[in-house]
Amino acid sequence: MIVEIFGQYDNRARYLKKRFGVDITISENNIIIRGDNENTVETVESIIKEMISITLDGHLLDWSEFEYLIEEKEPESNEPVLSNVVTKTIARGRIKPKTQGQKKYIEAIENNDVVFAIGPAGTGKTYLASAMAVDYLRTGKVNRIILTRPAVEAGEKLGFLPGDLAEKVDPYLRPLYDALMDMIPMEKFISYRERNIIEIAPLAYMRGRTLNNAFIILDEAQNTTYEQMKMFLTRLGFNSKAVVTGDITQIDIKENSGLVMSQKILQGIEGIKFVYLTDADVVRHPLVKKIIRAYENYEKRSKDQE
Repeated sequence: MIVEIFGQYDNRARYLKKRFGVDITISENNIIIRGDNENTVETVESIIKEMISITLDGHLLDWSEFEYLIEEKEPESNEPVLSNVVTKTIARGRIKPKTQGQKKYIEAIENNDVVFAIGPAGTGKTYLASAMAVDYLRTGKVNRIILTRPAVEAGEKLGFLPGDLAEKVDPYLRPLYDALMDMIPMEKFISYRERNIIEIAPLAYMRGRTLNNAFIILDEAQNTTYEQMKMFLTRLGFNSKAVVTGDITQIDIKENSGLVMSQKILQGIEGIKFVYLTDADVVRHPLVKKIIRAYENYEKRSKDQE
């Protein structure tokens, strides 16, 4: 158990010692923390208790999760630790919001029927929405999950591609498959797909439908047109919830983005919530956050020089 908590060669304990200036002694039955600052000792104790709790739940922390846990617990943060578990997943044991932005995102989904999540890659927009969808399906709040995205690379004109519908659109919908298959056993996922309890389809196939008792996710929404966004939002039926995700810095269409326009049209409507995630909410490799900031700085300098 000690290895699972602190890692090989107690590398996490060594990191805590260096970062907080404390001494940590580990034995089979005891963990002793010593330090000159009582608040710092209490912070480290809180971090270790959370590590133990997560490990006992059957989840092995990776290094990035360990760092996020420290950031949540450090004294300069006035916000409470993020502890609400969204759902369980095959690969990681459990899913929970890891930043304050993600926590607000989850709360927005719980409290609104339509949520727009706008932010850069790696902030968990699609993954957390998928986790919420699975949770709603498991608890009987909805009867099905519908995931869609514009197949921009195929121009939404899929007839010229070889194969049946699934073979045509699989490359464009693969990120949605990946997120769901991380949370649902393969056999159950296949069964849900065959029974249309989980439906994954390009946005063009949503036209003319009314989606009742469903959790609907529109991914890559920055690549929808004004007409497509309007069409999608008006598909919402009774007892349904829609989450729209996108990154307005990565628009691949020449027309006005439906996601950008929606911010101007739908702000302030009760039941609709816009959540903005930033590079502070990135939960991928630590370099991703630095890459996003570097590009933002470059683009800002380029605009200033124009």
